[in-house]
Amino acid sequence: MYQPRTYRCRVQARGLIPFQVSQDETDLYILACSDLSRQAGALLEECRSVITAYIRSKPEFGSSLAPLPADPQAPGIVSQMYSAARKAGVGPMAGVAGAVAGFIGCRLLEFTPEIIVENGGDVFMKTSITRRVAIYAGGSPLSGKMALVVPPEKTPVGICTSSGTVGHSLSFGRADAAVALSRSPALADAAATAIGNSVTSPGTIRRGLDLAKNIEGVSGAVIIIGDRMGAWGDVELAKLD
Repeated sequence: MYQPRTYRCRVQARGLIPFQVSQDETDLYILACSDLSRQAGALLEECRSVITAYIRSKPEFGSSLAPLPADPQAPGIVSQMYSAARKAGVGPMAGVAGAVAGFIGCRLLEFTPEIIVENGGDVFMKTSITRRVAIYAGGSPLSGKMALVVPPEKTPVGICTSSGTVGHSLSFGRADAAVALSRSPALADAAATAIGNSVTSPGTIRRGLDLAKNIEGVSGAVIIIGDRMGAWGDVELAKLD
């Protein structure tokens, strides 16, 4: 079920032009140096067709909640999801939103030096100035009050969020927001799912952060549950007004 992305009304990205593209349940909010709606729409159709065709040939790829053996014949975006799932210990589809954002963002860099692709809370970013990414955490009193500070030298980067209290995505935890950062957006997405699954109460924030430390390729994590927050790794946080 589609849920309105009300947080998008608060997005401010100096110097970039916003536009949206969507297909079926995928709804992307993109910011670039020019309106690339046509190119982004074609790329969205391409990557969705690749993933859906692969699932038709291997249904377990779309349904497994555990990692699957790699398929050397899999197309590139699917291979990224296989790899991310193995590293994070989750099913391949746990990385799909990040993989799609990364696929489209990387390809759009042919047309723009800066790009931000947001796919339901999962972000791919390449920027030439320092930007802040607000953390939306549903009903938490910390929601929208904290932001990740992202300098240009740390991009391109995937910044992905899983929640046990917001949205329709499957989570076995109760985190209001479990955020993971990685150079691989697919891995950031899969890792956020794994971290979110492990956080069931404020007392388990440390467990989630310890899990993040042990996922190869994850550079940082932030967890919010209720009025409690924890962070690990190469992250800089700033308060928002």
